[in-house]
Amino acid sequence: MTILANQTPSAILDETLPASAPVAVPCPACQHHWAMPFYHGGAHPLTTVVLPTTQAQAFNQPKLPLDFVSCMGCGHVYNQQFDYTQVPYSDKPYRMFNKGSVWQHFLEELYAEFNARLACYPNPVLIEVGCGDGHFLAELGDRQPGATLIGFDPNGDVPDSIQFHTELFNPACHVAQYQPDMLLFRHVLEHLTHPLELLQGIALQASVHNRPIQAYLEVPCIDRALATGRTADFFYEHYSHFTQHSFKTLLETAGATIHTLTKGYNDEVVFAFVCFEPHPAHTQHQQQAIGFSNHAKAAKTTINQQLSALVAAGSTMAIWGGTGKAAAFIHRYGCDNDRFPTVVDSDTAKHGTFVPGTGQAIVSPQVLVATPPDVVVIPTQWRARDIVAEMTLLGITPAQILLEHGGQLCDYHDDAHPYK
Repeated sequence: MTILANQTPSAILDETLPASAPVAVPCPACQHHWAMPFYHGGAHPLTTVVLPTTQAQAFNQPKLPLDFVSCMGCGHVYNQQFDYTQVPYSDKPYRMFNKGSVWQHFLEELYAEFNARLACYPNPVLIEVGCGDGHFLAELGDRQPGATLIGFDPNGDVPDSIQFHTELFNPACHVAQYQPDMLLFRHVLEHLTHPLELLQGIALQASVHNRPIQAYLEVPCIDRALATGRTADFFYEHYSHFTQHSFKTLLETAGATIHTLTKGYNDEVVFAFVCFEPHPAHTQHQQQAIGFSNHAKAAKTTINQQLSALVAAGSTMAIWGGTGKAAAFIHRYGCDNDRFPTVVDSDTAKHGTFVPGTGQAIVSPQVLVATPPDVVVIPTQWRARDIVAEMTLLGITPAQILLEHGGQLCDYHDDAHPYK
């Protein structure tokens, strides 16, 4: 199989190549890893963010690759050579101009829908991410007396009624800070390289704060472009191109409960009202991670103290195992070559090699037969029964066999643990 993603950019953009070989490029909507070559449009300049003021500037604009693929999982279309840093959103506003009567009718229907959904909030907090010039948010505020209006955009000139932030929206910070009653994403997700990450971040905050988060999301829809073979839809600033199905897949993958999902403006946009509900699994996994992290920190202190006490008492010691997980134990608990020079391993292929990083020579367990150590430490607990049986077979009789369990070193024979 020829993987086009591994070829040179010039080869990728060659429209004469057969478009039959899947490419490994993770989908931003569903994270499926395989896509089909979809549209090789050549190299074009930026066409919306940068508007040349002279003909010379127009001729000399850098050209960027239009190399779109279509996800084999959900049908999402995206530019596999897109580079967000090439689009100067922080320097230039993104202009979305449409004052047509059909568009205005679509907006009026939206305002009415918002009024109905926000009726239960006497003083709603509304945040629009990628608010641009803020016209939609400001109009919504005019119809919601008492609403707090907050806009985020790398660049914008907004009405005074909006608290404006020239930064990227960060769910981990801004959800807790502003506690929004409704988040709005209008024609912004198609510009992002990681829209799923953003929406999952919002879903996580709903769980962290045990508070549902309502959201409205709207993107251009390419269903008609696919049906008619339209190519003008595909330009550089839009990294993602949503079908109704891929938009729904994105929302479901992010964990959103979809209340309404439909097309509008002659089916040229697709939009949804959703809710990110607190999810018990988020809290469970968070608590599990915090618990393990705290346990690991405490165990490191305890086991380091136990090992140091054994060294201080003059005990002779051997560590059974010198690579992989055993080496991880050696590094974790500072078992250096000076204090713990003896490392043995059951695998004869490892004899004569050295523990990575700490340098102990890995030797045969036979060295312990003549002079059994006071203590044998077994880092790989799940092999403890086999290793103890091997010691018995070889006649190795240490005074104590220790392994890590419950945040400390326990005695293999005398203490309670699941590895006997």
